[in-house]
Amino acid sequence: MVPRGPFSLASSIRFLEGFTPAAYTSPRDAVLELAFPVEGSWETVGVSVRQEGETVMASVVSPQVPGSELMAGVRAQVERILSLDVDGAGFPAVGSRDPVVRRLQRRYPGLRPVGFWSPYEAAAWAIIGHRIRMSQAAAIKARMAAQLGEPVTFGDRVVHAFPSPARLAALDSFPGLAGRKPEWLRSVAMAALDGQLDAARLRGMPRETALKDLKTLPGIGDFSAGLILLRGAGDPDAVAYHEPRLALAVRDAYGLPGPATSEQLTEISENWRPYRTWVTLLLRTQQEFPAAGALSWG
Repeated sequence: MVPRGPFSLASSIRFLEGFTPAAYTSPRDAVLELAFPVEGSWETVGVSVRQEGETVMASVVSPQVPGSELMAGVRAQVERILSLDVDGAGFPAVGSRDPVVRRLQRRYPGLRPVGFWSPYEAAAWAIIGHRIRMSQAAAIKARMAAQLGEPVTFGDRVVHAFPSPARLAALDSFPGLAGRKPEWLRSVAMAALDGQLDAARLRGMPRETALKDLKTLPGIGDFSAGLILLRGAGDPDAVAYHEPRLALAVRDAYGLPGPATSEQLTEISENWRPYRTWVTLLLRTQQEFPAAGALSWG
């Protein structure tokens, strides 16, 4: 895969190491090891990703003899996870229009949004994390992967994929899941099996239609629907109006007297098109890692 526009896999890995829902620990420099169910067939695969110059290479390590259809699904999913399915050649021009974005691009060179492995997993995360601390949700999600997901071996390292929809569709209960969360997870699993959470389907719909469709799922509200579309399906050009941390990040970056209002977000983000999601990531990264120490950027 050859990215169109600036891209750094090393920056993606550093981002994942600080992204709580992923709970990702890099086994070694410049290698990304992924284990996930492939959309459609929901067969669990293991993929090792590295970058050499301008080329990004993904090697399927499990199953040992993947068919052509599975390989096509893996490629599409890896491209979406790393935002390589988007032409980023115009992204530097956003920095030319907006000095704040230009500083962020220089601070985090080549960083593009790294999504959840699928909209299905993003939806499951939204339900798991409903009304509990992010660290608690991450621990529950990791235990679900270890106990219900399939293991993938990368040399001497084992990575557990998040459970497939078929596995969650039969879930009665799980430690840490309170109230109606098991029921909501079953609904998400059935929606994935029925194709309602297919990334291409969601990206192919008008944005407001996709959000409305996602909110028909039990337990999915405004915030969760936005998360699924932006971070699961990989919509590159949207503003998460229901994300309070974005309002704070814009306040700090643009010197506003208070958290950015919806009107201010709309006005400021006009200069970010067609990469509003990408700029949002840079703003949030700066907000949550102000010294960049946790992510070790140069």
